[in-house]
Amino acid sequence: MKHHQYLTTVEWTGNSGRGTTSYKAYSRDHVISAGHKVLIPASSDPSFLGDPTRYNPEELFLSSLSSCHMLWYLHLCTVNGVVVTGYTDQAEGTMEEDESGSGRFTAVVLNPIVIVQQEEMIAKANELHAQANQMCFIANSCNFSVNHRPIAKTV
Repeated sequence: MKHHQYLTTVEWTGNSGRGTTSYKAYSRDHVISAGHKVLIPASSDPSFLGDPTRYNPEELFLSSLSSCHMLWYLHLCTVNGVVVTGYTDQAEGTMEEDESGSGRFTAVVLNPIVIVQQEEMIAKANELHAQANQMCFIANSCNFSVNHRPIAKTV
């Protein structure tokens, strides 16, 4: 069995000079980095006093699921002779917040729109999403199911 190690750095940039003296005294802004890659400006969701112009952890989680699924899907299409020329997904996630303020994702639906080269490829293109879901590292790490509403078509 292979093992893979990943390293990221999260650095809080939201100290406005008073630290965390009160809940509203600091910004939720932070940056996410990994090696020499471009910094990702992040914050909390605006519901939790975050900056709406920055990515929040929930959006990054959802985009990780969508991205992992897409990469496996494209691989499986290649292996199965399905020529994909376009792929877009508008993923949806539902998070429940409980009385304590904690919460969890309870549902994710991926909505990939896939453009294939030939009409005969549409059925197989739609079918391969189930296998991509089984292969996706991120989906396999979730304690809820990731559902799909794929649409494959030609231009």
